[in-house]
Amino acid sequence: MKRYNITVNGKAYDVAVEEVGADAAAPAANVEGTKVTAPMPGNVLDIKVAVGDTVTAGQAIVVLEAMKMENDINAPVAGKVLSINATKGSQVDTGAVLAVIG
Repeated sequence: MKRYNITVNGKAYDVAVEEVGADAAAPAANVEGTKVTAPMPGNVLDIKVAVGDTVTAGQAIVVLEAMKMENDINAPVAGKVLSINATKGSQVDTGAVLAVIG
């Protein structure tokens, strides 16, 4: 929680602001499996799979834009997509769970 002093129309207000990341918009489900995480902070440009899809190891799951480059985030294992934990257009931090494969 961060505290700020804000002045509006000459009147000062003391406000507390809680920072919420991209994870708050798409919380990780309590699903057991292999987590596909973001290796770097960036913007989710595309999600290439849907829940229930079968994927192979090395298959692109998410396209992440970082430092003006598009990076495919690949499935570390073969299996079924149990959850998608990011949304197209969202910002994610390093280590954010993008998907779970079981």
